[in-house]
Amino acid sequence: MRTEPLRVLFLCTHNSARSILAEALLNHLGAGRFRAFSAGSSPRAHQQPNPLALRVLQGAGIATTGLRSKSWDEFAGPGAPAVDLVITVCDNAAGEQCPFWPGAPATAHWSYPDPSEVQGSEEQKLEAFRRTMHAIRTRVQLLLAVPPERLARETLQREARALAGH
Repeated sequence: MRTEPLRVLFLCTHNSARSILAEALLNHLGAGRFRAFSAGSSPRAHQQPNPLALRVLQGAGIATTGLRSKSWDEFAGPGAPAVDLVITVCDNAAGEQCPFWPGAPATAHWSYPDPSEVQGSEEQKLEAFRRTMHAIRTRVQLLLAVPPERLARETLQREARALAGH
């Protein structure tokens, strides 16, 4: 039985929307069983989390304190926090050559459309972020429902990849 939280790194290109939503949701819902992080393959200079992502999280009662956009390099070098599972949440990041992750974590890809690309009114944009947050929440809840013994290193990748179909 695991005594420390399962550490999950969510990746996207800019680390401003989908990966931020996933990090906040898993930390909120994971109740100490999980510790989530997020990063981007190529965040822009001075990149910040998308304000609409922060608004929908706050509207759902999920803390946003400490969320920040960062490069995946923070998780690939010496002294980086070890992770057990790396999940890409955008198709661009999934197709990129990832760095070497210390400890050879399990990997999976959960595809979501980019809500920041939605055109329209402020309310239409917010609704796109809400839909994305709810889609991510569904998979996160399914991950949380996986019995702890099936989250062992040998089965973790299979379990996380199976959730991509939900």
